[in-house]
Amino acid sequence: MTSSEAPARLPKFDVAGLDDDQRLLYEAITGGPRAAGPQAFALVDAAGRLEGPFNAMLLSPPIGSALQGLGAAVRYGGTLTDRCRELAILVVAHAWSSTFEIMAHQAVGAAIGLEQVTLDAVRDGRLESLVDPTERLVATTTHALVTRSDLTGPEFEFAQDLIGPRALFELVTLVGYYATLALQLRVFRVGTPLQADQA
Repeated sequence: MTSSEAPARLPKFDVAGLDDDQRLLYEAITGGPRAAGPQAFALVDAAGRLEGPFNAMLLSPPIGSALQGLGAAVRYGGTLTDRCRELAILVVAHAWSSTFEIMAHQAVGAAIGLEQVTLDAVRDGRLESLVDPTERLVATTTHALVTRSDLTGPEFEFAQDLIGPRALFELVTLVGYYATLALQLRVFRVGTPLQADQA
């Protein structure tokens, strides 16, 4: 049994029972940029309780608020293209075998135009087969970061030359953010929404 198949270690917080700080965080998540526009995956379940990594953030509203704010900046305030960002997120999610993040961001990736062959290549670790050179660079750089926690001199120079120092900084930050979420999801045994609802 994998950690994503194990029983949840943290029940979902009922909306009616949230304290003031938790409610502010809940409203920032459900009323922020994640909630705007079409939804590729649900932020809340049928009872309005937060899904995925967001539920655990309610355990510590000061840290949860900072974390969700970083996530919003990474997803909506950076210079990486939507395709590059989602490819990088999926590389991190697959490296961690993070069921929720894989499910959620395959849906986001498909919604923003990532082809099934591209999603399959990321799933199978065939990152060198990605056709677009920038997307291939982002995916292989992300893979280096999640497997070696560093870049060689040539890797760093190539990445900085192709996408620039700002985008490289954003990519490194994205990797750290989604690795943090993957760790939290693993430790608290958060499955996909369907698994969570069946638990």
